[in-house]
Parts: sequence; C-alpha cells; structure tokens
Amino acid sequence: MRALVVTAVAAERDAVCAAGDGYAHRPLPGGHALHHAPAGSPAPDVLAAGVGPAAAAAGTATALTVAALAGTPYDLVVSAGIGGGFAPGPGSSPGRPSGAPLGSVVVADAIVAADLGAETPDGFVPVTELGFGTTVHLPDPALVAAVAAATGGAVGPVVTVSTVTGSAARAAELAARHPGVLAEAMEGFGVAEAAAAHGLPVLELRTISNAVGPRDRAAWRIGPALAALTDAFRTFPGALAGTPSATSPGAPASPPHTPRRTP
Repeated sequence: MRALVVTAVAAERDAVCAAGDGYAHRPLPGGHALHHAPAGSPAPDVLAAGVGPAAAAAGTATALTVAALAGTPYDLVVSAGIGGGFAPGPGSSPGRPSGAPLGSVVVADAIVAADLGAETPDGFVPVTELGFGTTVHLPDPALVAAVAAATGGAVGPVVTVSTVTGSAARAAELAARHPGVLAEAMEGFGVAEAAAAHGLPVLELRTISNAVGPRDRAAWRIGPALAALTDAFRTFPGALAGTPSATSPGAPASPPHTPRRTP
C-alpha cells in the first residue's frame, strides 16, 4: 500500500522520515518538497504541508494530484504529527480510554472539524446543521485497528481546530461536544478533505506533546513526542502490510466519509 504522510512542520516530517532511510527530495508546485521513499521501500512518502487545515488541504491536494498525473497514485493518505491530549473524563474505561497522556500515541477513528460552523446565542452549531458540507471523516476501521495495534495507540476521535485551545473552559467545551475525544491538532480535517476529493482512504496519527487546556509551554514535551512519532512509524509499514489495499480488485476506492452530528 503506497502511502503519503502529511505533517504540518519540518520537525514532524523529519521525525517520520527518521523511521526509514534513503529519502530523496522532490519539489512540488507551490514550493513544497516531497520526501520520497526509495523505490521498493515500504516506507511512506512524507510532506510538510504547513500549519492549519487550509495549508494541509492545499499541500495534500497538490501532492496527490502530481502523483496521479505521473501515473503513480497513492493508496492511502495519513495526517501525522504531534498534538494535544485531552485529560481522562468520567467515561474512561480500561477498554476505551477517554484521555491521552503525554508521550502516548492516538489513532483517530473520527477526524472532526471542531470549529467549522457558527456561534449562536444557544451555542456552537456545526456546519452540517446549517445545511452545508461535512464535519467528520471516518477512517477505515480495519486500518485504524491495524495501526493502533502496531503502535500501541489509543483509538478515538481527534479534533481539528484553527486555534489551539488555551483554557480549561475551552477544553471542557470541546470534550463535552465530542464525547471520547482523545486529541487536538490543526491539520487532520484538511488532509482528510483532500484525500476524500481523490477518493482515497485517510488516517490520522498523533503523538501527545502537551495537555489540552491552559497554555503552559514549559509543560510541553515536544522532543519525546517527536521521538514517539518516529517509533510509531517504524511499525507503520508492517501494520499496512497486514491489511488489504483499498485499491485492490473488488475493494471500494475509499471508506465512507459520513457526517456525524455533533451533540
């Protein structure tokens, strides 16, 4: 399965690439450089597309279009990087944790646009309830399970935000709106939108560098989270090898991307 991994920044890209070797740099339109895995390698190609959902969508779409026009399309798109972890809530259980501690791995079973909608006197209304678009992409459960098993990751929703959470009140609001949410990042939904436009399955994998809540840079653990990202991607090719390709004969081109209403 030929995969494209999309990160926000170079440090995340380099952490993913550190799990393999022999990467070549290939320029893309728009000034990005694709880190291309050697021919025959099971390692994914890796792109640092920029911060935020718009940059992530644009960079991902560019890389996917270039590959398709060259006759070498991808089979899978992965949004990856470090992110914020939510504290365990009252619904925690050993089989289904509702929080993600520092250094842990999270694999999204739902990639959610947390702030795409409208503020009203009665609270936030997602864009789906306004009659437009979608706010959720649902990765293939078999791929999610395989990657989570290989990486030791927890499985749960990951929310995409345009503004990083910096208060306990905002963290509580997001947790209430998205039960079971594990992590917060800024690119997953943009990557998923580009993948869906190309009919490709998507995953999101995050390693936790900080707690979602009051902003305290001194408490962030970016180095260990990047190291955990490298470790996760050392297991990634093996996880994909055990799952059927989404483009194999008789398989659907992509899993369903069904909007899920936000409570």
